[in-house]
Amino acid sequence: MAENRYVVIEGVIGVGKTSLAKLLSERLQARLVLEEVEENPFLKDFYKDRARFAFQTQMHFLFSRYQQQRGLRQMELFSERMVSDYLFQKDRIFASLNLSERELVLYEKLVGWLELDVLKPDVVVYLQASPETLMERIAKRGRPFEKDMEREYIRQLNEAYNHFFFHYVDAPLLVVNTNGIDFVNNTEDFEDLLKRIVSHRQGTVYYAPLERGSAS
Repeated sequence: MAENRYVVIEGVIGVGKTSLAKLLSERLQARLVLEEVEENPFLKDFYKDRARFAFQTQMHFLFSRYQQQRGLRQMELFSERMVSDYLFQKDRIFASLNLSERELVLYEKLVGWLELDVLKPDVVVYLQASPETLMERIAKRGRPFEKDMEREYIRQLNEAYNHFFFHYVDAPLLVVNTNGIDFVNNTEDFEDLLKRIVSHRQGTVYYAPLERGSAS
């Protein structure tokens, strides 16, 4: 794992990125970096009225993520191993989906400068799942601020994520279909995925394990 010192896990809401990040950090004895989602005071209102609260929600996430990323640069100086459950650049996915044209122009002027100060991951793991699977997992974990989330929004978000990572080339990328695996409760699933993550060094690889049951 010497080369892959900074691992980033990504995916749509409910896909299991935080669960995998926690498992990896424990196994690899790495610092766990979690996105501060529930601390966003606009998020609950956003899911009720996306058009009205999109910009406030987006700006809060952007500056919160940036502040956290600046802190990671200090840790990087000491070569600390890290596992994160989000990629800073994915902020653009939500912006393009939720902001108006005028808001997006302002956003792009700002985010371009902020991205220059963000630490580059050694490998990115993109967890995929169908909209149906995502909705099931979201309902299962029962977060109050997600209860008003619309299925159509998840479908659009899923498409936007797939488009983003189809064109992603900034770091080695491992794309994982999670519809039929359970890396939380199935040791075999986790061990196989772990091997793929720590050994991936270059380009984009699609990992589609055999389905053995439903994922968590």
